[in-house]
Amino acid sequence: MRRVVFVLPAGLALLAGLDAALLLLGLPAPLTTERLPQIHGVLLVLGFVGTVIALERAVALRTRWGFAAPALLGAGALALLSPAPLVVGQVLLVAGCGALCLVYVPLWRRQRDDAVLVQLIGALLATGGALLWLGGVGVADVLPWLACFVVATIAGERLELARIAFLGRGAALILWVCWALAVGCVATLLWPAVGYVLLGAAVLVLCGWLAVHDVARRTIRSTGLARYMAACLLAAYVWLAVAGTIWLLAGRQATGPGYDAVIHAIFLGFTISMIMAHAPVILPAVLRVRLPYTPLMYGPAVLLHLGLLVRLGLGDARDLPVAHQVGGILNVAALLAFVVLMLGVGIRARLAPAPGTRPRDAVGPMPSLLEETVP
Repeated sequence: MRRVVFVLPAGLALLAGLDAALLLLGLPAPLTTERLPQIHGVLLVLGFVGTVIALERAVALRTRWGFAAPALLGAGALALLSPAPLVVGQVLLVAGCGALCLVYVPLWRRQRDDAVLVQLIGALLATGGALLWLGGVGVADVLPWLACFVVATIAGERLELARIAFLGRGAALILWVCWALAVGCVATLLWPAVGYVLLGAAVLVLCGWLAVHDVARRTIRSTGLARYMAACLLAAYVWLAVAGTIWLLAGRQATGPGYDAVIHAIFLGFTISMIMAHAPVILPAVLRVRLPYTPLMYGPAVLLHLGLLVRLGLGDARDLPVAHQVGGILNVAALLAFVVLMLGVGIRARLAPAPGTRPRDAVGPMPSLLEETVP
């Protein structure tokens, strides 16, 4: 239960981020503050996703000091939501991202695996993005750093699985592609015309490799949880390809439909779909609770992708404000439905003992790092 303390700030960041999303859509929201729309993106990426990633890595490291990363990121999210000066939250987020970088050092010494280096690159990009935001750089220019943070982190985790499944050809290629992402992020600040083309090309190469070599291509033909996870993973790669294509062909997107399409293709279509895919196995490993598979898990996932199709395909591509709002509402509903479903499944599993066990044994030992990522 102590680990729940680290999850609560992430949960608050998610709820506040969804509230800000409604405000940005021009819709009524439960809470209205001047700061919320300004911190919407950073709050969700570093406050929510960053805290969750840091907590999972801290659990894998199995040392107390590793939990400094999720603690600092969570504290940063809470500071952003508080009346404290904005700089307080920014400094805490920088410290949390830096602590996450340190977590990967002993993980790499333990495994000597390119997959860990790929994730370390992602953490370095998160730190760079947080520093840029602290230094006064606009969110639109910080976006590539935050996007490549989640892309590299998820790619590293999928690379671990691909190697274990004997589909891990080209692991060195992925490492080089992630270094290209890092170079591209720097170039977007110095030479935007070159930087965004490099980012788009690197994202498409990475997306293509993952789509071809990921074990999800095989497990999509299975049943139950494995098929559900595979469907979420493959859909995520489609949205990542959409974002990469926009960067490659259209370059920097600072405002307008192109900006909206890129950020939501990456942070909703790719990132949230990946979270939906892995939550049934990662949350039990982190929080020591069972989350038995139920076909109801398809509901939030379908709602998420339907909302993105409406928002990007009609709202952004056809410049239809109503479709933009409808798609956004569907996305907010999908995330809320997923949270409620996970809570309901977890509580029900907690109250009902696992088959063949006594009630006190309902929660088994924490899965290994491999078990956390196998669909």
